[in-house]
Amino acid sequence: MLYAGIDIGSTAAKAVLMDKSKTEILDRKLMPSGWNSRDTADELLSWLLSHDIKREEICVTATGYGRVSVPYADAALTEITCHGKGAAFLGGSDLTVIDIGGQDTKIIFIKNSKVIDFIMNDKCSAGTGKFLEVMANRMGVTLPEFFNLAQSSKREIKISSMCTVFAETEIVSLMGQGTPREDIANGAVGSVVAKVVVLAGRKASPNLNNNSKYYLTGGFCESDLMISKLAAALNSQVYSCPDARYAGAVGAALLGKK
Repeated sequence: MLYAGIDIGSTAAKAVLMDKSKTEILDRKLMPSGWNSRDTADELLSWLLSHDIKREEICVTATGYGRVSVPYADAALTEITCHGKGAAFLGGSDLTVIDIGGQDTKIIFIKNSKVIDFIMNDKCSAGTGKFLEVMANRMGVTLPEFFNLAQSSKREIKISSMCTVFAETEIVSLMGQGTPREDIANGAVGSVVAKVVVLAGRKASPNLNNNSKYYLTGGFCESDLMISKLAAALNSQVYSCPDARYAGAVGAALLGKK
């Protein structure tokens, strides 16, 4: 029996296939969630079966916003539970997890590999990946190009608006004033970081005095700029790894039962 985790988020869908002992990730899949989660789920099933295994030989657990759209899943679990489990597997037993998603940001406190508390921003897109996506679209660049611009900036423009709509208007004004695009992009990334830090500060971490560490998961886990800005704002080292974007899927696979 192999174990698969499927995490269909608001922006991206992730899947992993783990061995029977749940100690090794055999393969991973990343794709846009698209407008139809059911079609995405079907494509991920085809990917699983392409490994020359039968459906009955895989225990499938689904999570994320689109978990209800995975009809062949043996179980569906919340993203907090799965992200916590996956982050502990990837990063260690005592963590303060920062997950910047497409439409929400989660701070998850993990102690002895178990989720003991969390806080989530899901009321506004400010402080999420959607905010940066909107800003990149306004500037006419892709998100990777947006981060490249921010990386080359020599100064950070302060984006004062707390709302995505008003922040977009503010950026249009800055562009009209001739402000360099790279400085605007840098300011937008800094704005997200500032909101994440405020969110993290709304609950006292029970881990920070116990040799714990901050661990970044989600789509920005490979962004050196995001990691360095978070580390500076938190005054603490922030860890991550390429597989951290699959934390939810990994956790789902680990929690799967025969």
